[in-house]
Amino acid sequence: MSNERPKQISSQISNQILEQKTEQRKIIHVDMDAFYASVEMRDFPEYRDIPIAVGGDGPRSVLCTCNYLAREFGVRSAMPAARAKLLCPELKIVNGRMTVYQEVSAKIREIFSRYTSIIEPLSLDEAYLDVTACPLFNGSATLIAEDIRLAIANELQLTASAGIAPIKFLAKIASDLNKPNGQYVITPQQVSGFIDTMPLSKIPGVGKVMCKKLLESGLEFGRDIKALDEASLIRQFGKLGRSLWYKCNGDDDRAIVTKRIRKSVGVERTFADDINNLEELSDYMNNNLIPELKSRAKKYLSTREISKLGIKVKFKDFHQTTKEFKFHQFDDSIFQTLLQEGLARGEGKAVRLLGVHIGLGERPQSHQQFEFTLD
Repeated sequence: MSNERPKQISSQISNQILEQKTEQRKIIHVDMDAFYASVEMRDFPEYRDIPIAVGGDGPRSVLCTCNYLAREFGVRSAMPAARAKLLCPELKIVNGRMTVYQEVSAKIREIFSRYTSIIEPLSLDEAYLDVTACPLFNGSATLIAEDIRLAIANELQLTASAGIAPIKFLAKIASDLNKPNGQYVITPQQVSGFIDTMPLSKIPGVGKVMCKKLLESGLEFGRDIKALDEASLIRQFGKLGRSLWYKCNGDDDRAIVTKRIRKSVGVERTFADDINNLEELSDYMNNNLIPELKSRAKKYLSTREISKLGIKVKFKDFHQTTKEFKFHQFDDSIFQTLLQEGLARGEGKAVRLLGVHIGLGERPQSHQQFEFTLD
């Protein structure tokens, strides 16, 4: 009994410090609802009351996204089109119109800019906004988020969901809690309690494999992480362990990144039929993928340098592997070696997707004056 009181006081002090640290920041994460599919339903009224998905309709195609009617049948983004059709025979799969989605995304970004200049786009359909200094609505982030969503609805006839929190990753989690066309607020006073009951699987970056490892270690909720010390988590889970410890203790003061530096350039293709022949895969890589990669990389390599070469192989059972090698120029023989090593990991399985990529590094200052050529 004598030890319980100090623990309670320590917990109260910790929560008070957490509230003080987070009360100044106002972060909104805006996430469009089934963006590509919603644009199609807006532009084509015949799609509005039927399950639809955006993506290719071929036997090897994968869905980009689907509307909420399709999701009721278990259809999900990144699902093979053939499986989606089995789950929902009435599913209408339409080809994507990327140019249109980019134009709509630019209009959404313009709406964001009316409230703040501190915007971090994550993709065409979602972004972080720091509205800490926004004077509108007496500085209420909740009302600002509502007004942003209203502007999107009125001007673009689309719906968006939003999460509001003083911590970046919590805003992203919150935006998913009242979808579609809703929002969720986590106040500074609610942060600690929210984290306590938050499943670790909700944290961005915690995938299925890591979630399984955490569960096997008896770690399921934020409170489980908070009960451990940072050093033990690092020993067990490495960098992710440190990240989890900081996040679950409410220590996530990452700034909104308005400009991102590209770290890699890549090209990949899904084959119409699985390929189980090294020579055929090698020819396709050398004659198609690598030339396209060089073309795409050219605009970046005028100011940056190659830091590594890599390949990606996805096998017929959807397991995939990546092999990389630190090198500072294109070299077909290295790509060939990486391909052989990647295929060896498949133990004879056929390949459904093959990709090549380069890492981009900063060019040493002394080399900036020289022109870089690909060949």
